[in-house]
Amino acid sequence: MQAKKKFFRLLNILCAALVLLIPCSALATGDGNMDGGGGGMGSGSGASWWDPGEDGVRVTVVDAGTGEVRAAPQDFSNISVGSVLHFGKVSKISYRSGTPLTLRSGSDYHYRTPATRMPAIVSSGGSSNIEAIKRYWCSEYAVKMVADAVGIPYATLICGDYKLLVEPMAYFHFRGNKYAMTATEAALYDQKSDGKLWNDMNALTHKNLPLAIFLEYGDLGFPAWTGSRTERTGNANIISALGIGIVKFQEQRVEVDEPADFEYRVDTDVVTSITLRSGSDLTPDNPASVTFHIGDRSYRVGNIVIPAGDSQVVWVKWHTPSTPQTVSIRADVTRGTTSQTYITARVVDLGENPPPDPKATDTNPGYSVPGIPSQPQRTSASWGVWSCYWVPPVYPEEDEEDEEIIPGYWAYRYHWYSAGISGHMTLSPDDIVPTAVGKTMKSGYGVKINVSGSLNTSAPSSHYSMAQTAISSFPEFRYQTYNRLLQRSGGLNFSFGFRPNEYSTYHRGVHFTPVWFPDHSRYTVYTRVWDAWTPAGMLSVNVSDYVNIQGNLYDDWYSARE
Repeated sequence: MQAKKKFFRLLNILCAALVLLIPCSALATGDGNMDGGGGGMGSGSGASWWDPGEDGVRVTVVDAGTGEVRAAPQDFSNISVGSVLHFGKVSKISYRSGTPLTLRSGSDYHYRTPATRMPAIVSSGGSSNIEAIKRYWCSEYAVKMVADAVGIPYATLICGDYKLLVEPMAYFHFRGNKYAMTATEAALYDQKSDGKLWNDMNALTHKNLPLAIFLEYGDLGFPAWTGSRTERTGNANIISALGIGIVKFQEQRVEVDEPADFEYRVDTDVVTSITLRSGSDLTPDNPASVTFHIGDRSYRVGNIVIPAGDSQVVWVKWHTPSTPQTVSIRADVTRGTTSQTYITARVVDLGENPPPDPKATDTNPGYSVPGIPSQPQRTSASWGVWSCYWVPPVYPEEDEEDEEIIPGYWAYRYHWYSAGISGHMTLSPDDIVPTAVGKTMKSGYGVKINVSGSLNTSAPSSHYSMAQTAISSFPEFRYQTYNRLLQRSGGLNFSFGFRPNEYSTYHRGVHFTPVWFPDHSRYTVYTRVWDAWTPAGMLSVNVSDYVNIQGNLYDDWYSARE
């Protein structure tokens, strides 16, 4: 055993030395938002164990502004992994957006082995290796390795439009099988398996793996970790805040204290949430409460129960003002802690800009039909709430004099909620277009729209707001500048349509296609449905549909003469 410990100490020294061999000029390529911790490992139990050094990282290229995944995640490891059970290549940001945890067989697990060895990722002796990890993944060598793996040119990757999500991974044996998991996957799996990972492997899965890398400051909607750097923690903390680092380029640093934490639309039902953590059991005897102060109103959320070392979101549902403004929100907490007690919400006007009056004499020589926009959407989310119940004491039978009383205690349940939004759009010629056939019409006439969909959720109405906003853009303006705010009807099952057009002779709810739009082409309208709010953020869905253009309305005015 002593020889084995000396071997791993020597291996760590060699790893650090290899990192230092990376050219110094390369170290300025990225800016690492990473910190780390960890503690003693102890040992596994029975058929469950982890060998130090059997670790790696998952790297995902995301949009620097929205966090949308831009390339398939890639796994990197120094070791020969072999066949392992795994959950595919899914990033923490995708799990946050609602991607389910799906176990797969080991035969299809693929990873890459760097030519220049990575430093140890997961601590095995209690000391964090975060500085070496940060140097490595901010280096020119590592960023070029990622660029090659995902097929994005290096110069494009570092231009400032992208960030790298770096998640620590571990390869370990659990009850007879070998698994590959990120920290987030381990926490999600532990929830599904009723705490079996915690029972067998908590020093790895709930301490050294999630604490290997976490954020110094909040970014992309993930908070900085302010809890213990050396102690085990709960699944909710891991899922929300641990096991993630971010590499930025060209000083794309997001400060903790940003001008606005949330952006909402005017006159809209919204949900504002914070994450409440507790180092001790919060029970019905000593619950926490949070009071949100918004403008001249206060909203109190009481009777919050959380087990020691864990967390949950706490939220308020409220209605935004009817005029654009900045709203300051203060969250007063009794018991428990939160990293965000002051929130700045920017309330904005959506900025509808209806198109001008179309003319029969309008022309647009040289026009080509643009592609449909590809903009981020979030169609699902999940969150949860703790509840607490009393397990009464167990008293010995009368003839069992030596038996001790088993005291009563508070036990906890975590109630998962979820929400998903779906949408469908139908674009068709207006009912009074005289020569339309199905989806084919002449240009210059009006089109009508029906955007329908539903918000499906398992939560009470106090948890969410219905989809409230839809806005359409048009190909003749290259889906820019001009748009139409749609008129809403319905509840969870919603429908949107055009408002009456001020330029319509019959006051129809239509949009007029330009008379010059090219023949034999599709006229496609693009619509974004927004403002379905949950404690886990806003859900949105993008939809589109088309009509076929063949000829123009002048053709219907022509009369043949002898």
